[in-house]
Amino acid sequence: MNIQFNKTSDVAAELTISFEKADYQERVEKALKDYRKKAALPGFRPGQVPTSLLRKRFGSEITAEEVQKLLSEKLYGYLREEKVDMLGEPLASEKQQPIDFEAEQLDFMFDIALAPQFDAKLTDKDKVPFYHIDITDEMVDGQVKAYTQRGGHYDKVDSYADGDMVKGHIAELDQDGNILEGGIQKEDAVLLPSYFKNDDQKRKFEGVKVNTVITLNPAEAYENSAIELSSLLGIKKEEAENVRSNFSFQINEITRYMPAELDQALFDQVFGEGNVKSEDEFRARVKTQLEEQFARDSQFRFLIDIRAYLEKRIGELQWPDELLKRIMRANNPDKDEKYVEDNYAGSIKELEWHLIKEQLADQTGIKVEQDDVLESAKEQTRMQFAQYGMANVPEELINNYANEQLKKREQVDALVARTVERKLGEALKSVVKLQEKTISIEDFNKLFEQK
Repeated sequence: MNIQFNKTSDVAAELTISFEKADYQERVEKALKDYRKKAALPGFRPGQVPTSLLRKRFGSEITAEEVQKLLSEKLYGYLREEKVDMLGEPLASEKQQPIDFEAEQLDFMFDIALAPQFDAKLTDKDKVPFYHIDITDEMVDGQVKAYTQRGGHYDKVDSYADGDMVKGHIAELDQDGNILEGGIQKEDAVLLPSYFKNDDQKRKFEGVKVNTVITLNPAEAYENSAIELSSLLGIKKEEAENVRSNFSFQINEITRYMPAELDQALFDQVFGEGNVKSEDEFRARVKTQLEEQFARDSQFRFLIDIRAYLEKRIGELQWPDELLKRIMRANNPDKDEKYVEDNYAGSIKELEWHLIKEQLADQTGIKVEQDDVLESAKEQTRMQFAQYGMANVPEELINNYANEQLKKREQVDALVARTVERKLGEALKSVVKLQEKTISIEDFNKLFEQK
């Protein structure tokens, strides 16, 4: 056996593996013997087929199979031993000639995409901004209001105010203002006048009381939206496209959403029974929540700035473009050439960031264990519950949801990547010199609007 590795550029190489019959003949003979034990051909008992006959009928197939196994072993063994910094998988060379397994020598040629060489290591001489978000009383007020809104309830009221929901009987009218015989009617139709797109139609509900009958034009109210008209009137979208009539609406019920009171019931609902016992304690816990949430956002921003800083410092890298595009095509057999061209530049940026992270992980010595990935899944689950105002979810439920995520390969891959970045962010804060700044949430959000 002979292996030749020739770099054709700084980021590409050709690898040739040559076998002579002596390299694989013993494996082929053993495979034939193993096959003979179970082979069954007409006229022969199982295990009694002559080896010469098996060789004649199946020798080429068995040889090809054993050579492919040997090739894979030697190829990847060489790449590991020589620590070839390879991108993607080896590609069969476009120079590869058809293989004749009866030949005295078999030559297999591969194209290898090599990673560009650069230095992404950081020291305390590298200065990177780190933003602390100022948690204001207004932000706490906003979150407290959100909790009262989520914990609220509906009350029936006697007269309409903006934002109320009304329910009643709606009936199509003729040109004289009478109920149209055979026209559209619906019991228990539900309206939210504050969502009307026409102010004149919206004003018809100002101050009206239960049992009042008003005349409105739904088509004007919803600017001829067939979807909203079909929902309101209980008809098909195709029918709704032609509805332009006035309708009578008898208000049978007015419902108003009432925010929750800042009382013990709300405190218990948000933070668990007895954990918060006053409005001051509630606001303090809310502020702590916001601090934890925005600390994660600051960490996220820090890693973005690390990435931008290193990409600028490293500069433009050379890539084996044609090889990487071939790899991209091979990995996306159902996509056309336009897909490769449209997505190539973006994939290269992500590949560069991946290589940077590998160097930083090696520098900081971080490792991702199963428990780390589980913790990321739990953190993600808590954040999802928190979006619905559920800050006091039992740990058992958190664990169940997190473990469900770990059953799906795509989610595991995403969680591993997220875990690497979380641990990198934590580790790098003690490596670089932080340019710490406290800014408002508005200014922090503007950072993401910049290129």
